[in-house]
Amino acid sequence: MSIIAVFNQKGGVGKTTTALNLAAALQQSGRGPCALDLDPQAQFTSISKVSVRSGDDTLLSLFQRNRPLHELLQASTSGFPIIPSHTELAKVDVLFGKGFNVVNRLHTALRGGDLGTSQGMPLVMDCSPMIGVLSLNAIFACNGLVVPISADHLSLQGALHIEKTLNALEPVLKRHVKRRYLLTRFDRRRRMAWEVLEKAQTCFGTDVCRTCITENVSLAESPALNKTVFEYAPGSRGARDYTDLLQELLESGFIE
Repeated sequence: MSIIAVFNQKGGVGKTTTALNLAAALQQSGRGPCALDLDPQAQFTSISKVSVRSGDDTLLSLFQRNRPLHELLQASTSGFPIIPSHTELAKVDVLFGKGFNVVNRLHTALRGGDLGTSQGMPLVMDCSPMIGVLSLNAIFACNGLVVPISADHLSLQGALHIEKTLNALEPVLKRHVKRRYLLTRFDRRRRMAWEVLEKAQTCFGTDVCRTCITENVSLAESPALNKTVFEYAPGSRGARDYTDLLQELLESGFIE
């Protein structure tokens, strides 16, 4: 059972791009994932062309009325089902606080196998770019965290904050949260990209992915057309990079 959260506290690092195309790579490999959009900005949902009427179609209804997760799944144009997001999902932080039962709510629901995760179906979660109830739910529920770092120094600082947050949460979780730090928007011609990679390896060691997601026109253009990179340009460098990333995560046992 693999429950993967994609999270960084800094925006613009390729978080949604990574969540979307990692799920698409799983779909391409025949592993039949599902996706969960936990970002009230709902970009993953929009790209997937999922129609959402209100917050009741999102995880908000799990918190408000204990609605089963499988009732929230909708078909996406990418071929895998998704629990969508909506701006109303942001109400979770205001309405429910951050008590243990609240931040553990998604984990409790998934533990019952309501989405088939107990039978081996991988779940990929796109998180909100802030530490709140939604992101904490993702961290409590996941057994693997992917942290995209665009090849700039500010993005690396965001990843360092996440490392501190995880270290503080682990005594509460009573387990180590597996994580992988993924360099995105990587331009091999730029000295800064290599500097950020070197610093990331110094800070995070073997938790840094060998695969880097290269700056790629197809990755930049595909969301505007509501497509994954595999749908838009299956032969592109972007598609190859996400295929390589999945292979690396499978070989290391990060994804089961």
